[in-house]
Amino acid sequence: MEFIRTHQGRREAAGLVWGVEPICTVLTEHGLPIAPSTYFDHCQRLDQTPSRWKVRDEQLEADIVRVHAAHYGVYGARKVWLQLNREGVPVARCTVERLMRRLDLHGAVRGKVKRTTIADPARPLPDDLVQRRFAPAAPDRLWVADITYVSTWSGWVYVAFVVDAYARRILGWRTGTSMTTKLVLDALEQAIWTRSRDGHPDLTGLVHHHDHGSQYTSVALSERLAESGIKPSVGAVGSSYDNALAETINGLYKTELIKRQGPWRGVDQVEIATAEWVDWFNHRRLYEYCGDVPPAEMEVAHYAQIRAQQPAELSNR
Repeated sequence: MEFIRTHQGRREAAGLVWGVEPICTVLTEHGLPIAPSTYFDHCQRLDQTPSRWKVRDEQLEADIVRVHAAHYGVYGARKVWLQLNREGVPVARCTVERLMRRLDLHGAVRGKVKRTTIADPARPLPDDLVQRRFAPAAPDRLWVADITYVSTWSGWVYVAFVVDAYARRILGWRTGTSMTTKLVLDALEQAIWTRSRDGHPDLTGLVHHHDHGSQYTSVALSERLAESGIKPSVGAVGSSYDNALAETINGLYKTELIKRQGPWRGVDQVEIATAEWVDWFNHRRLYEYCGDVPPAEMEVAHYAQIRAQQPAELSNR
């Protein structure tokens, strides 16, 4: 078939043009019998409109590439499948897995997280009020805080996060070129401001859990927590499990942003990229712990449920 397609219509020096029928005749004479009708049937099948399955696959491939790129290229098949269905594109998970293999698209794989903060052995420490229980029943019951680091061409950049444990929403963050008390204090201030902006300024009874780093056990941070009615809490020395949630967020940040988009020039570039990532993480990233919805969406659902229950409670009084 390929031989006929390549040579049919070829013009000889004498002006003769090779046709399909003469080529088939010569091939048949040389022990390769083929009828012209067989070749024409083959060409007709190639020219037919693609099957609906092929068209569907092509449409889905475009959607899969779009979703994968829109989410930092970190989504695996499960989250691409969930996102497509959230967008009203009905598709089976196995189909997404098959097409992502064909497209050679993969999700991000987390690595290990290193500790950055250094404890001050001379400073008294608060008790561990969490005991590795990172699943509060409502927002503003437990915040966790930690610092991670980014290697840049101009030196180390440190990033402090404050995360609400209920929906894993990042409430505050700050970047800097040194691990100072101001770094973690600024992240805390942003978290307090975020809650006030959203109409939840009362943080009385909230637990702020962190490690033994001197930045977190400083007098300035302790006084700011007390001023806001927030209780400090620390885990055991050298135990990553005692602040596992904060380390999880750090690991996602490094995997989904820092490692994939580096190398980084300096603190300004890291700060801009972190702001964009935090916004995506809170409002668009599907989080399995939250029931495969974004953290902010889980919080909105919680407050909507509370408001819906209040009229019923009042009517029963």
